[in-house]
Amino acid sequence: MGRLDGKVVLISGGARGQGATEAKMMANEGAKVVFGDILGDEGKKVEAEIAELGLEATYVHLDVTKEADWISAVETAVNRYGKLDILVNNAGILIRKSIEETTEEDWDRIMAINAKGVFFGTKHSIPAMRQAGGGSIVNISSTAGLVGSLDGSPSYTATKGAVRLFTKATAIQYAKENIRCNSVHPGPIDTEMIKDTMSDPERMERRMQRLPLKKIGTVEDIAYGVIYLASDEASFVTGSELVIDGGTTAE
Repeated sequence: MGRLDGKVVLISGGARGQGATEAKMMANEGAKVVFGDILGDEGKKVEAEIAELGLEATYVHLDVTKEADWISAVETAVNRYGKLDILVNNAGILIRKSIEETTEEDWDRIMAINAKGVFFGTKHSIPAMRQAGGGSIVNISSTAGLVGSLDGSPSYTATKGAVRLFTKATAIQYAKENIRCNSVHPGPIDTEMIKDTMSDPERMERRMQRLPLKKIGTVEDIAYGVIYLASDEASFVTGSELVIDGGTTAE
C-alpha cells in the first residue's frame, strides 16, 4: 500500500531538482502524477524515468505565469486520470540582489513566478478538487518566508512571505469543502538554487554557522514532508507551516 494510492497529483516545476524528486517519490507512493515545467527535454526525461519503473506520470508544458497553461494542466490531470486530489506549487526562482540592485523587471519576474504562479495553480485546481470531494494543496515557501537574512534576497523573501499567508487564507476559505492547504519552508537544500552559495567558501561558512544540524538538506528531505501533507495522514492539518531547515530558524 502506498501512502498516495488512488490520488492524482499536479506538480509545478517538476522537470528537475526538488520538483522532479517529488514527482518520482509521489508516483512511487501510488499517485498518478502530472507535472509541469518549461524545460521540455528534462521533463520528458523525468516522465520516461518514472515510466521505466512501471509508474504513471505525464509531463506537460507549464509556464506558471500563464493562466492558460494552468487551465490546460488541470484539464490534463482530470481528462487523463479522472480527477485531481493534490496540487504541489513547487516552481520558483531566486534573484539574489539587494533592494537597491533589484530592478522593476526583476521584481515583476520573481513575483510572477513565485507568487502569481501559486495563485493561478490554486485558483484553477480548486474546482477540480471540489468535484473530487476535497483535496490537498502544498505550497513550497521557504525559511525566507518566515525570517529575513543579511545573505538573503529581499524580493525572494517578499514572494515567499506572500506564499505563506496566501496559504493560510486558502486554508480558511476552503476548509468547509474539505480542501486543505499548507506551506513547506525549506532551509538550505542541495539544488541549483543555492549552487552559488555552495561554491563560495566564505558564504558557505556563514550559512553553516547558522545551521544547527551542520549539513545541507536534500531534495528527498523536502519531498517526504510534501508527501505527508498531501496524504490522508495529514487530514487534520491545514493552514500550517512545515519547516524543514536543519534548525536554521530555531535560534
